[in-house]
Amino acid sequence: MALAPFHLAIPVTDLVAAEQFYGVLMGCGQGRRSEQWIDWDFFGHQLVTHKVAQMPSEPAPNEVDSKAVPVPHFGVVLEWDDWQRLADRLQSSGQTFVIEPYVRFAGQVGEQATMFLRDPCGNALEFKAFKDPAQLFAQ
Repeated sequence: MALAPFHLAIPVTDLVAAEQFYGVLMGCGQGRRSEQWIDWDFFGHQLVTHKVAQMPSEPAPNEVDSKAVPVPHFGVVLEWDDWQRLADRLQSSGQTFVIEPYVRFAGQVGEQATMFLRDPCGNALEFKAFKDPAQLFAQ
């Protein structure tokens, strides 16, 4: 069965900043838009940035592999080489990371490359990759 694209709507306080981040930096194609929202092709999924007056408050992070992981967060699992290209592009652009690109759980079940960053409005994103895709749901 083919993987169905997800739909996710997130708050942003600045659509111009969202356009720069998702459209220019992340390279996402833009779909429909209005003065209050923009649809994005987020790696084959539908992401919608909705303009809000104020961002919601965020709970405390969770500790994972001795790192403070922001909650909530969203992102995608990429192919290993695609993840590396994105990490390189973000690093060369001077992007600030919540958690710098690294390999989590090295040598263990679930070994994965991961990185966390925030969009200009504070939404946390995670991008990850597995050399062995069977590790995605491994226990």
